[in-house]
Amino acid sequence: MPLIRSVLHLLWMTVTVIPWSFYMLASSLVVNSTTLYWQCVMWLRMATSGGTAILGIQNRVTGMENLPLGEKSPAILLVKHQSTWETFAMPTLMPHPLAYVFKKELIYVPFFGWAMGRLDMIHIDRSQRAQAFNKLVEQGKRLLAQGVWVIMFPEGTRIPRGQKGTYKLGGTRLAVATGAPVIPIAVTSAKCWPRKAFIKRPGVVDFSIGKPISSVGREPEELMAEVEAWIEAEMRRLDPDAYR
Repeated sequence: MPLIRSVLHLLWMTVTVIPWSFYMLASSLVVNSTTLYWQCVMWLRMATSGGTAILGIQNRVTGMENLPLGEKSPAILLVKHQSTWETFAMPTLMPHPLAYVFKKELIYVPFFGWAMGRLDMIHIDRSQRAQAFNKLVEQGKRLLAQGVWVIMFPEGTRIPRGQKGTYKLGGTRLAVATGAPVIPIAVTSAKCWPRKAFIKRPGVVDFSIGKPISSVGREPEELMAEVEAWIEAEMRRLDPDAYR
């Protein structure tokens, strides 16, 4: 049954993403970036609601009260990364538009990447580290001032269940440069959608949102150490079986 469900969900995403991507490309010519973003979220809701209906994956979110309340209040979300699920789900859960930081090669992925390239997000060239960080700060400041929250996966790639990657400093360097608080978020998506796995399984994915951590007067290294400590401790609380 999980195999059949996984095939059906892949078909669902495929048959919906192609017309949606062409719609996004056309819509980008006539609507502003904020409207375009929420139109994008409409498809992400289709993908995740399909995941609930077909795969049996449900979200359980705690800590929403920890998110900033102001319309223009800045935030940098630093999220545990285990699968594609949180990439799709986070924009559907957050009250603010999100700007992902991602490698520019992704915009060349047919359909999904083409549409994503039209959004006001931060795509960087990882081969040019200094220029990439300068672009991150420049665009990050502009987006945060507009009330767009920047979202980053500090481990840089999807991490297998029960494991920890190397937490890179890009997110906290941006926070220190902009003065925006960071919000750590733990996610247990690998319980249902393992890294690089085709077959997904039903279950509950926890999204645990931590309290904002001020970046004012902090060093990126110590700030990231605090983020890492909170996320990894929370992962062990949420998914203890994975860490035995």
